[in-house]
Amino acid sequence: MIFFHDENQRKLALESKGREEARLKEKIYTEILPYTGFTLAEDYHQKYRLRQEQDLLKEFEAVYPSERDFVNSTAAARVNGYLGGYGTPEELKKEIGSYGLSPAAKKRLLDMLSSSRPAFKSCPLEGQQSPIVEK
Repeated sequence: MIFFHDENQRKLALESKGREEARLKEKIYTEILPYTGFTLAEDYHQKYRLRQEQDLLKEFEAVYPSERDFVNSTAAARVNGYLGGYGTPEELKKEIGSYGLSPAAKKRLLDMLSSSRPAFKSCPLEGQQSPIVEK
């Protein structure tokens, strides 16, 4: 689904969808709907991958003692994404210094990702040539 806030966004979404349908020579079944609001999932659903790594989670809990601050943390979101297999080791190395982690936690994160994920996948949106087509 694509959600729009105003008529201009609706028009742009429809034009983009039309261009991709022409390029792919098939119908794209993505719905284009008006935005009516967003409901954040319960806290325990947030940062799922990070919550599975207790050592790293403890580091973030020390920096963000409030659950709300942890959930809203960009650093925690980035690490959660890397743990989920999104991004590249090179990208992680460039930004890991900004996460507020101890040297031991940085090493652990880098080691975890390089050893347990030899086929590190990048974000599916980055450089993606064709949209997801639902049939």
